[in-house]
Amino acid sequence: MVAVSEGQRILITGGAGFIGSHLIDRLRSRYDITLFDNLQRNALARDVLSKGVRLIEGNVLDAQAMTRAMAGHTLVLHLAAIAGTRSVGKDSALTSKVNFTGTVNCLEAAADAGAKRVVAFSTSEVYGRRALDVTEDQPAQIPPADDDERWAYAASKLAAEHAAMAFHRAGRVEAVVVRPFNVYGPGQVGEGAIRDMVDVAVRGGPIVVKGDGTQIRSWCYVEDFVDGTVACLERQEAAGRIFNIGNPAATVDSNELAATVARLAGGVRVTRVAANGPDVEQRRPSIERAKALLGFSPKIGLEEGIRRTIAWRRAV
Repeated sequence: MVAVSEGQRILITGGAGFIGSHLIDRLRSRYDITLFDNLQRNALARDVLSKGVRLIEGNVLDAQAMTRAMAGHTLVLHLAAIAGTRSVGKDSALTSKVNFTGTVNCLEAAADAGAKRVVAFSTSEVYGRRALDVTEDQPAQIPPADDDERWAYAASKLAAEHAAMAFHRAGRVEAVVVRPFNVYGPGQVGEGAIRDMVDVAVRGGPIVVKGDGTQIRSWCYVEDFVDGTVACLERQEAAGRIFNIGNPAATVDSNELAATVARLAGGVRVTRVAANGPDVEQRRPSIERAKALLGFSPKIGLEEGIRRTIAWRRAV
């Protein structure tokens, strides 16, 4: 059973970014799509706006602009955020403001417009440094505020989750929260280990591993992630729930990841440098809730996903 029908209008905040561009490809044949974005990260294909997709340039911190853009839309995918350790480190105060206040502005606008559902993007960072087979009902384990500025991102996203669920419980707008786990693939314009490694590898290397390379991650190919996100948008069972969306079967440490990218790119060299800040030691999700309620099942293995990403990068 699905919560929505085709032909409705979707507003995607941050829709010009990497994940947003893939969501557009999947949804535009069935929905009327509007993007609300400041274009700081633009992964849109050159012709996408000529194919029925509308763009409104704006900032989620502008509540009035958010309200105007929301008018007439029944579904919302809220992706807009500051993310990535390098971006967060430039201004963690602005990160906190954009990620929390921007989400509240989006929820307020959606509720006032009578929207049916908001799917709000959070982060796997809310699980802190050690997240092995973590479930959505486990307490967040964010390090203290004076540990490092990177955790301002996780804290702002966790606060935004609480705001989304508060709006849902109050009956103001139906809300769903998505916690992405290391999404990668063609078209990635933001930060990401696979994106960075592939970019270096196709230029001849060397690939750089920070620290001892034992950090564990689960890597989710973007098309699989889109499957999970669309289910969160459309399935009635998703309402009022939080979902880990990732691929625990594609779990490797940084050393193995670098070696895999190097091999698939033609045998470039791998080097190691000292770590320049705190890192996550383990990050692998349980996706049992998403499997049970959404029918989510990742299909693209890590090697195949990396091959596709390398092929895309060489073609651009």
